[in-house]
Amino acid sequence: MAPVRILIVGCGIAGPALASFLLLSGIPASQKPHITILERSEEVRAHLRGQNIDIRGAGVTLIRKLGIETLIRSSTTEEEGVQLVDKNNRVWSSNKADKTGKMQTPTSDIEILRGRLAEICWKNSQRISAETEKDGAKGIEYIFGDYLDELVQDGSTVHVHLAKSGQNRTYDLVVGADGLQSQTRKLVWGIANEEESLKRLGMYAGFFSIPCDPSTDDKWRRWFHAPGRRGIMLRPDDQGVRTTIFMYVVNERDPRFVEVAAGGAHAQKALLEEYFQDAGWECSRIIQGMKETDDFYYDMVAQVKMDKWSKGRVVLLGDAGYCASPISGMGTTLALTGAYNLAGALKEFIQGRVMDPSAAFAKYEEKMRPTVEQAQKLAPGQPRLINPETAWGVWMLHAIFSILSWTKILFVVIGILGRFVSIGPTAANHVPIDDYGFKEMPDWKDDVESN
Repeated sequence: MAPVRILIVGCGIAGPALASFLLLSGIPASQKPHITILERSEEVRAHLRGQNIDIRGAGVTLIRKLGIETLIRSSTTEEEGVQLVDKNNRVWSSNKADKTGKMQTPTSDIEILRGRLAEICWKNSQRISAETEKDGAKGIEYIFGDYLDELVQDGSTVHVHLAKSGQNRTYDLVVGADGLQSQTRKLVWGIANEEESLKRLGMYAGFFSIPCDPSTDDKWRRWFHAPGRRGIMLRPDDQGVRTTIFMYVVNERDPRFVEVAAGGAHAQKALLEEYFQDAGWECSRIIQGMKETDDFYYDMVAQVKMDKWSKGRVVLLGDAGYCASPISGMGTTLALTGAYNLAGALKEFIQGRVMDPSAAFAKYEEKMRPTVEQAQKLAPGQPRLINPETAWGVWMLHAIFSILSWTKILFVVIGILGRFVSIGPTAANHVPIDDYGFKEMPDWKDDVESN
């Protein structure tokens, strides 16, 4: 039997992690799959900065299996914690991170830029690929700067067309790991299905970075709320050079937030400027930085909910199939555990013990579905309750969090939400990890040059 040909669409976190686990699955070299990773962005921009994300619980276990824990810990932003500030930059609530990892707070002991984590996962997959080649197997093929514009299944294979190169290729399996706005999902399930699959939370955001201002920006995350359900988070990067921005509005009345999604960065920036130009605080500086930045990204904050994550020989992974949204705090956990469980489920198919991948996909869904359903349960009232409409509501929010922070009750609440209802930063601690017999990589301590 010829090795299984697998196309993974997306070179973020989940895609390279899946490729890595597939090559570490203990399968003989002659049977290891031939893997291609396709990424829409050019290589130089594929892992450019990105927002701050954390790794907790099950995620830490899996980066340890991949041999990248030390490298990731040396690449963190070293965020000290989160502070709620008002328009005068007065700190109302200050919650410090527990750097021991024993207690999960809003700031994890592993906070890292998404682009940096994706870069490490990608380069680690190259390391694993190189070792696989030494054993006689075929390594991973990477294609940057291209995307699918056609996908057709004929029962036993999947035929795809690459939009920019014009190539026609054939694979045995296609994995869509291409994020919330997955092109794979649209091609296979249809554009009409998007309204059903995408669950908007009424929140729209700009993600970007601006130059760090040493007079105000330090290692603390600052969270500013303004009336009208507006908010901004400023967070440190890993070099002390840039400050990452999460600038959002919770608004289901203004149709322009949906319309500008297809209107380009200029229209998106203009809309956010309109909403924040009178908000005070440091908004003038942030708006100017938004206009000048080269890494601006705008999107709805949403979840992806589907009855089934596979169709024929195509399966979805991570945000493409079950995005829990940035405000869930579970995105990285779902990406890594999804990659791990999908690789485990595919072992028998890759080895030729079963000819139809549907059983493997069913096993993957059975394993991941409970975790995904728990991860998608947001705290009551989110995101509206935490983003008040009125100035009085913002004051009340600050006052409540000030009391919770001062009395340390906040940490008790976080622990309860994570332990009993799998909500909040401790939820990742309760995600199970099965043993699929994968080889564990030695710890990789070499420095990787950041973009």
